[in-house]
Amino acid sequence: MKKSQAEESQYWTQRYIEERTGWDIGYISTPIKDYIDQLTNKDIKVLIPGAGNAYEAEYLFEQGFKNVFVLDISQTPLDAFAARVPNFPKNQLLLADFFSLEGSYDLILEQTFFCSFPPTSENRKAYAKQISDLLSRNGKLVGLWFDIPLTGDMEKRPFGGDKNLYLSYLDQYFDVNIFEKCYNSIPERQGNELFGIFIKK
Repeated sequence: MKKSQAEESQYWTQRYIEERTGWDIGYISTPIKDYIDQLTNKDIKVLIPGAGNAYEAEYLFEQGFKNVFVLDISQTPLDAFAARVPNFPKNQLLLADFFSLEGSYDLILEQTFFCSFPPTSENRKAYAKQISDLLSRNGKLVGLWFDIPLTGDMEKRPFGGDKNLYLSYLDQYFDVNIFEKCYNSIPERQGNELFGIFIKK
């Protein structure tokens, strides 16, 4: 049964309180940093859903990107981010359910978000559609997906998958620019990540 927004918020808040945040590497991951470093238009509107401690947003902000929006369903990581990056605009810290979010963004960064919620076909189809709905014309979804076996354990996060499985959900809404084994993953994730750039159809 799908959890309510309040239940999801409580679940993730508790994980932050208990420091059960194995997905959090403590800094921006190399593949996303390298992608950001080649961006030339710093006026683009960027969304980071399920951002957690949002090291990507911190890095973008430090590089002069001002239209960066950090989304999480739990207030706890948003408060931690605000304390860590005090000059970041508070109105760009969004406490909301991703699936209820409205707006238009030029770039959405994916970093351990897709693989954080139970891997039902319903959830993954909803993710692909919502990402598409939130992107502007020719907007891009860019980031990392875990290339690890998908098990039946519904509490064994992150939930994995493989290239073909992910494409079965994304192909309907996106053209693939690149979606390959990540060559510059951090050492702990070497061989277990796919890097993708998807353009809204």
